Amino acid sequence: MSMFALLAAALAPQVSAPEPATVTVTGRATLDNASVLRSAKALKAGEYMWAPQTAPAGPILMVVNLETQRAVVYRNGLPIAITTVSSGKKGHETPTGIFTVLQKEKDHRSNLYNSAPMPFMQRLTWDGIALHAGALPGHAASHGCIRLPAKFAQMLYGATPLGMTVVVTKREALPAVVPAGDVIAAAAKTGAGAPGARDFWDPARAPTGPVSIVVSTTDRALFVIRGGRIIGRATVGVNRQISHPYLYSLQSADSAGARRWTRIALPGQTLDEDMQLGDVDMTAATRAAIESVLVPGATVVVTPDALTDVSSLKDFVIGK
Repeated sequence: MSMFALLAAALAPQVSAPEPATVTVTGRATLDNASVLRSAKALKAGEYMWAPQTAPAGPILMVVNLETQRAVVYRNGLPIAITTVSSGKKGHETPTGIFTVLQKEKDHRSNLYNSAPMPFMQRLTWDGIALHAGALPGHAASHGCIRLPAKFAQMLYGATPLGMTVVVTKREALPAVVPAGDVIAAAAKTGAGAPGARDFWDPARAPTGPVSIVVSTTDRALFVIRGGRIIGRATVGVNRQISHPYLYSLQSADSAGARRWTRIALPGQTLDEDMQLGDVDMTAATRAAIESVLVPGATVVVTPDALTDVSSLKDFVIGK
């Protein structure tokens, strides 16, 4: 599947199973980076661990592993929850990649399959992939969605903002999260990246919603996406090519304009193979446009994939 292809997987009827016993986590030491994989393996189908006190506040990231049928939720870089999941079955596999929660609805029903209930739905694509409560038989069984235990889905829904980043992977390794400099400021160089014929800026196309900035080093183009729609495109300069995506997340921004970013090293990457945003050149006007829509939780993705046809898409997916 193309990195930015729209997803065609259909939603299947989802029926919530009785809630199994919760695995209680009482202290921070019992849920940390050293023990999270071991704890995840120990969970039985339908079980989960929920320890929000590990990190009471901060941006949230969710990592779903299709091979192990487990998911880990991070807040401010620390694991606060682990759960079993049920993803897409053979022929309807859940796509891997980096997603943004585009819509949330407590009592959503499928508009494709007889109004089948999808409680605590958090939409990842406009074409049918979502997180929601559903049956967990212990293996992949959905038509593409990621099913969660009912109570866990409810708690996650209450804790997560619109625009949360969700990484879907087939690697068991956990992502590493480290501080990064101001990636937008580092990338801006006045006069760099002369405007191209296809460049535009139209924030009115999506006045609100989660913000993502996607840079293609192959196309030498930058796209600004808000609420699932492209609101801007700019030609950029690229000083070196890369072989895989790099992900950054905006953690906070103060009244003086100072921003705190983190870099998320995805499974299979190491922190020493960094794509410095200083390797990307943009004009001062492009930087100003981006800064006008940046909010905490925004993501920057630098990808080697060509996005020549991305302007026709209303949604985006980064992955295989």
